[in-house]
Amino acid sequence: NGSGMTSFLKQLQPSTIHDINAMVALYRPGPMESIPQYIERKHNPSLATYLDPRLEKILDRSYGVITYQDDVMMISIELAGYSWLEADKLRKAMGKKVPEVMAAEKDKLMKGFLEYGKLSSQVADKLWHLIEPFAAYGFNKAHAASYGRVAYQTAYMKANYPHEYMAAVLTADSGDTEKISEIIHECERMEIDVLPPDINESYAPFSVVPEKDGEKAKIRFGLTTIKNFGEGIANAIITERKANGHFVSLTDFLSRIHDKNLNKKSLEALIMTGAFDSLDEERGRLLDNLDNLLAFNKEHVAGKEANQESLFGGIESSVNELMLYPADPASKEQKLLWERELLGVYVSGHPLDAFTDELDKRTKVEHIKQAVAEDDTMTVVQMKGSVVTAGMIESVRELLTKKGDHMAFVKLGSKNDSIEMVTFPECYATHKDMLVPGTCVAVKGKLNIRNDEPSILVDRIKNLAPVQKPMVDETTTTA
Repeated sequence: NGSGMTSFLKQLQPSTIHDINAMVALYRPGPMESIPQYIERKHNPSLATYLDPRLEKILDRSYGVITYQDDVMMISIELAGYSWLEADKLRKAMGKKVPEVMAAEKDKLMKGFLEYGKLSSQVADKLWHLIEPFAAYGFNKAHAASYGRVAYQTAYMKANYPHEYMAAVLTADSGDTEKISEIIHECERMEIDVLPPDINESYAPFSVVPEKDGEKAKIRFGLTTIKNFGEGIANAIITERKANGHFVSLTDFLSRIHDKNLNKKSLEALIMTGAFDSLDEERGRLLDNLDNLLAFNKEHVAGKEANQESLFGGIESSVNELMLYPADPASKEQKLLWERELLGVYVSGHPLDAFTDELDKRTKVEHIKQAVAEDDTMTVVQMKGSVVTAGMIESVRELLTKKGDHMAFVKLGSKNDSIEMVTFPECYATHKDMLVPGTCVAVKGKLNIRNDEPSILVDRIKNLAPVQKPMVDETTTTA
């Protein structure tokens, strides 16, 4: 859980790599219960205590808190007289998490504490209770140090080279739309703009557009991140741009790209994702002229190959300019849908942007999930009474109950997160017409938590978009 670990690290305020290593190891089932104690002792080392003086040399770096499998192994050697081989068998027993095996190990370890370590039965029992959580999941010290090093390196890069780092993370997770969406939200939090593909600025993967003319650096979607857009045509465009400079117009682009993969599907993808927007070309108009664009490219390429002028040359324009037919511009909503379809996420905005005031009146989806993740009991109790939120329907999964009635599991998305909603038969029948992907709605229901995952049991749904009333001819009379 990223938010849980982040919360603990903020409390800890790590000052050495050992703090990060310890958090990697402790943030596991079992050892997790020791995190508050570790944080408390980190800020006040005088609180560190040891059941036996011999424990100090083993646990001094972790303020007396058993943190790693290695700690348990060293305790068994130093205080119970285990050999290294026996200590390793104890480690394996803890790793298997089998109660019967652990019970046998407990008897052997307790005997060692009493006979070899000369501990009192009371101290031995307390020491066992400190060790026992590792039966759930203890972490190897070398493993934790490896993770800790990577965590430190990535944190350093994120802090000092934020644009380059986030572009690399986006490229690494390219294809996983859910992760890409999360990373873009993180970029927004960091005040880094992530822009749609651009014919003059995009490379194959996500890339950084450097700071220029007082404008902040940005991140661009890469050409190969577009669905239906192959690596071959992407490389052809990038190679031509590097060799002969930026494309100054749509005509210039269609005249210079001589590649069989510049076809209807790839050109359509470039248009719909806004790759020509910087050339002052409107997406709807270009899409309506798609056949015209392809014909121009084909004839120009054929003319070049035959060492002749394009058939378009000198006919429609003395400067061989492409002539486009008039067409209606694409709406903002349509552009966003195209981006969602071909990039997996909304990039130049979000359908919920039109309902900011309505969203602000209600508990945000991410706040609901955050309260549950952080075990904010007071907030969660309030929400269980009646939670009111809003978002966009992302998916609807209909199913039949045992009685044969229809109900549905619905995914409700906000700009930053999503939550599952359950609409039982009566509710589903009442609101079925609204439960369509892309619809922005307000929801009232009860918070349900199962396996630490929140969902909403829906009572009522309201469409946030105003219903368009049909125009009435005032001259018409009704009987």
